[in-house]
Amino acid sequence: MRKTVVRALYLIAGLLCVLIGLIGVILPLLPTTPFLLVAAFCFSRSSERLHQYLLNHPIFGGLIRNWEDYGVIPLKAKVIATTMMLVMVSYPLFFKSFHIGLKMMVVATIILAVSYIWTRPSVPLLKKG
Repeated sequence: MRKTVVRALYLIAGLLCVLIGLIGVILPLLPTTPFLLVAAFCFSRSSERLHQYLLNHPIFGGLIRNWEDYGVIPLKAKVIATTMMLVMVSYPLFFKSFHIGLKMMVVATIILAVSYIWTRPSVPLLKKG
């Protein structure tokens, strides 16, 4: 019973992430790839059929396989992600008035996110185990 509930929750979370990822294709403020990576993780624990669908998707499959197999974020994706993050926070940080503590939290979050992205390999090195 517990396993069934957990699988159902993973399935629902995966479907929600796919939906948000699809919305992200249209809306530039929502990143598509991270939501599809989370969806692939959720599907790997709930639905092998949906997991395989994402892994074999003609557009996103390669990115998801490279992440799952090697922890790779392609250089182009790093540049786009970094640029979008900086563009999206620059205007409010420089031209809007809000609490300095909140501005510092935004800057710290961007630094952490960009640091994480740029410390991942850009090309596969060795296949895991």
